[in-house]
Amino acid sequence: MAKGRMRYWKITSEELAGYAYDEKNLLNWEIKCIREPEADAHFIGVFMFRNGTAYDYESVRGICYFYNNIDRKELPQITKFLQEKYKGKEMEKGDRVILKGSDEIYSAKDISDLAKAMESKFNVKAIISLEFAGITANALKEAGLPESKLLPIPT
Repeated sequence: MAKGRMRYWKITSEELAGYAYDEKNLLNWEIKCIREPEADAHFIGVFMFRNGTAYDYESVRGICYFYNNIDRKELPQITKFLQEKYKGKEMEKGDRVILKGSDEIYSAKDISDLAKAMESKFNVKAIISLEFAGITANALKEAGLPESKLLPIPT
């Protein structure tokens, strides 16, 4: 089976805690933190790209978050929460905040722990997406990732 890019979605923090994938193959992850009612589209998205996030004409490494329909007065609390855990220098760009040079996390346990912490701290429901590269769907299935959560990425 060919190695390619694969995205897994709609993963809960509990499900993620049971996965044992090879961290070097995780390209990026996102925790979408949704505040009820879901129809109001109030959410915070915490994410990390292994190769950095675009900021003007450079690629900045570190944990990032974006927000939708979240009161700007809440942003310092979100930033402080993430900085206390992962450090990093705050850089804002539109509706995104990048913590430049923050600690980088890729393990199922670390991402799951962050999702659980976001849920309890900000009264949200976390839904996790993971994108892998250079690994087969079979290897990921063996690592505990269910085929039902797989979204193949067209090449």
